[in-house]
Amino acid sequence: MAEPGKVNLAEALARFSDHWSPKIVGELNDSHVKLVKLQGEFVWHHHDIEDELFLVLRGRLQTRFRDRDVWLDPGEFIIVPQGVEHMPAAPEECEVLLLEPKTTLNTGNVVNERTVAELERL
Repeated sequence: MAEPGKVNLAEALARFSDHWSPKIVGELNDSHVKLVKLQGEFVWHHHDIEDELFLVLRGRLQTRFRDRDVWLDPGEFIIVPQGVEHMPAAPEECEVLLLEPKTTLNTGNVVNERTVAELERL
């Protein structure tokens, strides 16, 4: 059994500067806890079998859905259910904690230059 350890989010976030490239900072059952920095628009996509939780730590995140937009401020989160098409966007740099199953590919049903198949661990 692994010993529990703490994760300092500010220190982990200071270790990288790239956007749209999630980093694994922990594991919980069959899920990864990830940190990511976002800026600009992502791609429209959905996840066939995974729900995703986006928790904003710093900045503002716009989660676009085909029928509406949801803005998140620091301390707010949204859960995007499996199968729901969405596109994250951040006009300014935004820091986000993600909680999602280990099987989750960042671009879901889309594979392109933004797809990160092998995630870095911090």
